Amino acid sequence: MEKILDRMRQFKNAGKLPNKQQIKLAIYSFSKKELAVFLSLAVICFISGILILQKFNKSFMVAVPLRGGDISEGILGSPRFVNPVLAFSDTDKDLVSIIYSGLMRKGPDGNFFPDLAEKYEVSKDGLIYTFTLKDNIYFHNNEKVTTEDIVFTIEKIKDPIIKSPHKTSFDGVSVEKIDEKNIKFILRQPFASFLGNMTLGIMPKNIWENSPVELNDANTNPIGSGPYMISSINKQSSGIIDSYELTSFKKFILNTPYIKNITVHFYSNEDDLINAFKKEEVSQISSIMPEKVEALASQGHRVESSVLPRVFGLFFNQNENRLFTNKVVVKAINDTVDKDKIVRSVLSGYGVAIDDPIPPNMTSYQKLNSEDVVSREEIIQKVKNYLTKDGWKIGTSGYLEKSINEKGKKNTTVLSFSISTGNAPELAKSAELIKEDLASVGMKVDIKTFEVGNLNQSVIRPRKYDALLFGQIINHESDLYAFWHSSQRKDPGLNVAMYTNAKVDKILEDAFITVDDNSRIKKYASFETEIKKDMPAVFLYSPDYIYVVNKELKGLMMEHITSPVDRFSNIYLWYTKTDNVWKIFAPN
Repeated sequence: MEKILDRMRQFKNAGKLPNKQQIKLAIYSFSKKELAVFLSLAVICFISGILILQKFNKSFMVAVPLRGGDISEGILGSPRFVNPVLAFSDTDKDLVSIIYSGLMRKGPDGNFFPDLAEKYEVSKDGLIYTFTLKDNIYFHNNEKVTTEDIVFTIEKIKDPIIKSPHKTSFDGVSVEKIDEKNIKFILRQPFASFLGNMTLGIMPKNIWENSPVELNDANTNPIGSGPYMISSINKQSSGIIDSYELTSFKKFILNTPYIKNITVHFYSNEDDLINAFKKEEVSQISSIMPEKVEALASQGHRVESSVLPRVFGLFFNQNENRLFTNKVVVKAINDTVDKDKIVRSVLSGYGVAIDDPIPPNMTSYQKLNSEDVVSREEIIQKVKNYLTKDGWKIGTSGYLEKSINEKGKKNTTVLSFSISTGNAPELAKSAELIKEDLASVGMKVDIKTFEVGNLNQSVIRPRKYDALLFGQIINHESDLYAFWHSSQRKDPGLNVAMYTNAKVDKILEDAFITVDDNSRIKKYASFETEIKKDMPAVFLYSPDYIYVVNKELKGLMMEHITSPVDRFSNIYLWYTKTDNVWKIFAPN
């Protein structure tokens, strides 16, 4: 080692770097031990240099999506009407969202942006929406998308004979072709949520115009302009479709999707769907019970969830049971029911407890509540105290009773009512938990469960129930009109609480046509305040949408899902493969 240092000092004193010959002489002068040390140091320096360079290089690199890869989706049900006009089942809606495109598309932030449209303009009075189409937009059969296709699709939806589930969204709306690139929609009155209607998929006129929509072969072999197109259909011998093979559409106007192939398998029941997932026949599933999802999550599978705009609650019918005119009783029900326990026990934690008629995912309308945490024992005691103060006492029936003078006669009223609900496991179990909670303060509750068809026909439509355990689907705030305006109290209206409040009616009417966001938010905040004052219902929970997803999948956006089909709104941005590039070369 001393020889090495002497040689280095000689070269240093010479004031110049050693040449090749001098280096050789220095190395040849080493002993075996010195040579081993030298080579070891050289290797260490070389490896250290490589590692430093790699770390330095890595600090300037980012992972970017790479095109390619496959995923497989398991769906409950069989496709029947895979077209935007007639799609009613979740199965058909899922496929429509993958295969078709609309003028607008829902973004990850919940707002809408142009899809087939290049731009849109709204008149000052909010009655005319004018859309300009992008250049070079195509259907999967390479035919161009035109304004005639848009007019055709809307006219089919408005056709009363077809009975499209979207018809009410376009009542009072007329559509006119301006030219080959421009089209306008004329509304009877302003409608704040109209852009959401423009996500409707556009159908190719030349494929659908020569036969009835419900009988066209394109119902199960659809052609759209969306991110994926059908490459093959696999059927059983009976003709029932087993699966679709989908491939990315290279001419999709928002860019070619990253994932190349998607296989969609169809199953008739939840057990078959879960078994297919466990056997790795499919890599993604949804529409399964929370407790079964919890079992999959405990096994290490990836589970994504997002609160849905669903409001489940007890809706009171004062016409059937006058007890609900007593706000002390209604408040007691609201305070006594352990909503968090329902979320834990029934939904396995996949949901949130609520106290409002507006879903929690509509964040603009929510107010922060900073309530002190109170134990269940304290809550129950507090409820018992104010019920006693209102004249309720445990009677000979074993339940709360109250003496009431009616027309000079003293009658005893028992604090009892019935809950009508569907026989779905989630609803039936929730009803039992509510019954247990209310029994703890002395209320008598009977539970009546019905098949879904009977519940609608024999209970809801004729309004024959005391309290209805029911869920409202609120895709956008304008839906609140259908559930709370007094004009909707009778069938086919959805005001199942039979609620009447002139002030609320006016708020809902004004909010429905208010286009300005800030003004509309203030109106719905006032609506919420009025509902809380009147207490026509006890709001219980909003469930999560649950999606068991491929561990390799990236790009999935679920923050603003209002309907299960929304999970596919950005499917063209999903990816499973990545590449590392320098940040300066990464796409914005």
